[in-house]
Amino acid sequence: MVCIRCKMVVKDELTKLGLHYTTVELGEADIVEDISAEQYDRIKSALFRSGLEVMDDKKSVLIQKIKNVIIEMVHYTEQPLTINFSEYLAERLNHDYTYLANLFSEVQGTTIEKFIITHKIERVKELLVYNELTLTEIAYLMHYSSVAHLSTQFKKVTGLTPSHFKQLKDKRRSMLEDM
Repeated sequence: MVCIRCKMVVKDELTKLGLHYTTVELGEADIVEDISAEQYDRIKSALFRSGLEVMDDKKSVLIQKIKNVIIEMVHYTEQPLTINFSEYLAERLNHDYTYLANLFSEVQGTTIEKFIITHKIERVKELLVYNELTLTEIAYLMHYSSVAHLSTQFKKVTGLTPSHFKQLKDKRRSMLEDM
């Protein structure tokens, strides 16, 4: 589960099946009662119909937890990290960072760092489209050391500078208004 909507879908499906839960977080649901194999299959198929899947492989679950922590940090947290992200991830998941990084790379075919950068750039694009913050404010919010660092990374990922990306968005908007 990577979004608020996903959490709502899981809660709704568990309720429909008459199951009680203590928490539903991104990637996890704590169900109060023991569930039978039949109930497990019903949960699995109900979530599948909603575009979600139940993961019971420990490595897959850990990979999903890594992704969830990154997505939560990039998209839903406004507070700057006070420690290195590798330390933060290791603390949050109670695993050595090297183990997490190797597992992630092995299973996903990309590094944790590249996954973070991809999500950060997506968030930057969102913030540029909203047009409420300056590039300096966005760089600070997204924990970049400078606007230059953000711009370099943005261009490397998208092929465009942030200002060119913003111009394209503004150009599309004006073309729509002319219709």
